[in-house]
Amino acid sequence: MTDAQVDIEASDPASRPPEEDAVDVRALPGGLRAALEAVLMVVEEPIDEPTLAAALEVSLDEVHLTLRGLAREYDEQGRGFQLRALAGGWRYYSRAEHAPAVERFLLDGQRARLTQASLETLAVIAYRQPVSRARVSAVRGVSVDGVIRTLMTRGLITEIGHDETTGAVLYGTTPYFLQRMGLTSLDELPALAPYLPDTDILDEIAEQGR
Repeated sequence: MTDAQVDIEASDPASRPPEEDAVDVRALPGGLRAALEAVLMVVEEPIDEPTLAAALEVSLDEVHLTLRGLAREYDEQGRGFQLRALAGGWRYYSRAEHAPAVERFLLDGQRARLTQASLETLAVIAYRQPVSRARVSAVRGVSVDGVIRTLMTRGLITEIGHDETTGAVLYGTTPYFLQRMGLTSLDELPALAPYLPDTDILDEIAEQGR
């Protein structure tokens, strides 16, 4: 075996020896197609083909051909969403022609009341900002991915940087949040922060949850 062959096999997930706890996505219901759909449904940023191939332990060619096939199938079926290759990766997007329906839904959502989960998450962010999603989840004890998206859609929170150590996105409240709360600054928030866990404790809990 030549050095070139060794390099190729080392970079191709499908050529590596299977691990004991590895799962063959082809054997799952729907196979690789369904596995790719499931993964892409939970990503927030476009994800590239090598990352998908490595995560699912299949070849890059399989991922490329399957993604192209899915995108073409959605277009042919006229689905309300599309699978697009953008910014170096793949992600689901609402189809442009359905923008009026999406806009109406989002505007209606602005008038709807926040759920208890949204209020609790917003409170943690308001008092602990800048704070990462993992820390917020550590306080609430549940995943807050969907709630974070809702709060950002409502314009109540926004990304304000990245953690220097982990690179995680940090969130904080917006001027619109202050407006809705009837505050001129965060200093006017009620004294609730002392009842929340310390930052070090949040980091420890978040680390255990990974």
